[in-house]
Amino acid sequence: MKKRDKIIYWIATLWLALGMTSTGIVQLMRVEVEVNVITKLGYPIYILTLLGIWKMLGVIAVLVPRFPLVKEWAYAGFFFAMSGAVFSHIVVGDAAIELFGPLLLIVLTIVSWYFRPAERRLLPGRSA
Repeated sequence: MKKRDKIIYWIATLWLALGMTSTGIVQLMRVEVEVNVITKLGYPIYILTLLGIWKMLGVIAVLVPRFPLVKEWAYAGFFFAMSGAVFSHIVVGDAAIELFGPLLLIVLTIVSWYFRPAERRLLPGRSA
């Protein structure tokens, strides 16, 4: 792996981890602003707990060495959660600025996934 690719991977991964951790904590704490957003989007408040837990587990999975299959699921989960957030904001007619956070996290997810080192990839014939 080139040094440039490693740098790109770690910058994207650390920013992704920071973004998912911070939003996960806000969701687990059920901060009033987050409760208002999730309610406006039409989701029950209890989904905040589920999203917060999933984000924390996903961050751990992406950051710890080994377990490439779990990493693949974490990246997929991040992508699905953030693309769902984008779609939800569009459906309720939110301003474009509301899409910035989820879109940034989608980009960081894709960049981190694409530039991950070989030892963090799921190789053909290897499942764990």
